Amino acid sequence: MDYGFHSEAAAELEAVLAYYDGEQAGLGRKFLAAVARAISQIRMFPNASPKVSRRSRRCRTRRFPYGLVYQVLDGEIRIIAVMDLRRKPGYWRDREE
Repeated sequence: MDYGFHSEAAAELEAVLAYYDGEQAGLGRKFLAAVARAISQIRMFPNASPKVSRRSRRCRTRRFPYGLVYQVLDGEIRIIAVMDLRRKPGYWRDREE
């Protein structure tokens, strides 16, 4: 199943990568690998993650306190947030379709 990022989710991903790269060399790459694993899991089992709203689900990353909030729309996975699980839980709701 194909996937894509909402523009704000893509910006969040870039910001988190920059943050982790600034914290420790190579940590951003490890975060990106965790995101890639989560995306792979979502693509294989799009309905397995718990719902966080009527149309959205969240898949947590391993090792990092982040989750990918996504929707399955017309046979495509749309990642609408790269969510810091420690902050503002519903900030992404206006991105839902």
